[in-house]
Amino acid sequence: MRLDRLTALHHLGLVFDVTDAGPLDGTPVVLLHGFPEDRSSWDAVSTTLHAAGLRTFAPDQRGYSPGARPAGTAAYRLEHLVGDVLALAAATGHERVHLVGHDWGGGIAWLTAANHPDRVASVTVLATPHPAALSRALRTFDQLRRSWYMAAFQVPLLPERVVAAGFRSLLVGSGLPLEHADRYAARLAGPELLRGPINWYRAVRSSHVRAHRVTVPTTYVWGSRDVALGRRAAELTREHVTAPYEFIELDASHWLPETHPDECARAIVRRVSSVA
Repeated sequence: MRLDRLTALHHLGLVFDVTDAGPLDGTPVVLLHGFPEDRSSWDAVSTTLHAAGLRTFAPDQRGYSPGARPAGTAAYRLEHLVGDVLALAAATGHERVHLVGHDWGGGIAWLTAANHPDRVASVTVLATPHPAALSRALRTFDQLRRSWYMAAFQVPLLPERVVAAGFRSLLVGSGLPLEHADRYAARLAGPELLRGPINWYRAVRSSHVRAHRVTVPTTYVWGSRDVALGRRAAELTREHVTAPYEFIELDASHWLPETHPDECARAIVRRVSSVA
């Protein structure tokens, strides 16, 4: 049976839009998008995953699904975002799922795998280093310079207006092809629709989830031309994984699912196959 919008994930009064695709008896893989993307960011990747026998579950996450846009910053604490993933994993009917995440979705994938290894068979993260590795890298000028926007997003109200006004140009300038930038900008057209996604950044400081070492098989894919996430954090990530680990460096920007779907899909299939 397929999950659909009304039954896929009704969690704590929120309803999440989820695309359930691929063979019904396929190995379950949960795909977590980043900021300011949505589940469509996985479309090109999913085609290859389905051909390899994997069943994918791609949600529009908290703040992105029309039925899951709670008011207030506290609703976007990391523990709630991890809880959403666990609820979707349970809704698949499987004891454990393979997690894949990009950007913020990658951060939540790291935290879910680190804190709930009994629910995660493997994790593949695109672009985003392990949160503890990123914290260590923020002691360097290079990563601090790249992460300026994280501090800027702490300001109330103004960031939503600034991002809304220059949405397409900001995304294209960071390496995202125009066709994808147009789609994401149309979906989050206006400060009110951006408030939930930007609240992910604001809620970090009040969250209560620790970035433990990851003990499940892990693959980390990083683009050497990523404007937001530098080499130092990428290289430190290995120190925060105690399970079998593969690091893949691509000559790519930050937007790996959209610009390098084949390479990403191959990395995911190889990681899932090593465990399944």
